[in-house]
Amino acid sequence: MTAKGSPQHTLGEAAAFQLANVTKTAPQYGAITPRWLVRLLDWKPVEAGTLRLNRVVDDKSVEVVCEPKPESSIPAAFVDYEEKPREYTLNSISSVLQVATKVSDLYSNPFDQVAEQLRLTIETVKERQEGELINNSGYGLLHNVPASQRIKTRKGAPTPDDLDELLSKVWKEPSFFLAHPRAIAAFGRECTRRGVPPPTITLFGTPLLTWRGVPLVPTNKLLVDGQSNPTEPGGSTSILLLRVGEKKQGVIGLYQPGLPGEQTPGLSVRFMGLDQRAIASYLVALYCSAAVLVDDAIAALEGVEVGTYHDYK
Repeated sequence: MTAKGSPQHTLGEAAAFQLANVTKTAPQYGAITPRWLVRLLDWKPVEAGTLRLNRVVDDKSVEVVCEPKPESSIPAAFVDYEEKPREYTLNSISSVLQVATKVSDLYSNPFDQVAEQLRLTIETVKERQEGELINNSGYGLLHNVPASQRIKTRKGAPTPDDLDELLSKVWKEPSFFLAHPRAIAAFGRECTRRGVPPPTITLFGTPLLTWRGVPLVPTNKLLVDGQSNPTEPGGSTSILLLRVGEKKQGVIGLYQPGLPGEQTPGLSVRFMGLDQRAIASYLVALYCSAAVLVDDAIAALEGVEVGTYHDYK
């Protein structure tokens, strides 16, 4: 209501907004990636957090004969095993989440504050898991490629010839290439330049480039000049080719089953209690490792220059 003769006014938008219910999203976390490697590996449960990898000493140790003559004897043979096989012990990746009870008590509608904080912490731990599977100095895939399975690029940028040579190294049922998105883009440019654009397939609803029918799976954990998300153009990285699965004598992931508070295989969440400041603590712990069962299950293309589009103009 306004007095007679005074100018007419309406309720302002800023004031009206105070009575409105705002639609909100859950926290959006840009660091989350598809984590293809974790999804595509076969995972083997282990006991006491350890895998002993038994291998044959010499692949050619067994002598065989084909249709021996009656007067000849069949040679005796046996398969010898390594006397000191390698053992893989699970690695721990953990974080302690702390949430003030006042925050969780008063501000958990419409989103449960503890649940959201745990979700984001778990995502962070799982991102670190994939990074360790690739880069860990002990069990990381990059550090477990045998010297005989490492090759250098012919010209810096990854070419069809380079990937063909990788396929010659892992020719027994190769599963997928693993590369930084920029390395995949560089390979696509090389293919287009040669007039052989690579076909695509759809995996889990996502289109992926392929070469010789083998998908090129992206991950930013294969670093470019030591960075997962480099801001500068150019740089170098590596491309891996894997065969996965224990039945194929490939690369496998390892985890500990039956953990207290298990959320997903190998990952647990445990309440650690309240301190005198009324802060609740939760331990998020993940135990994992990886093993290359035989040497020809993995190969690496090194010195891959990712370049830019302008390099090809």
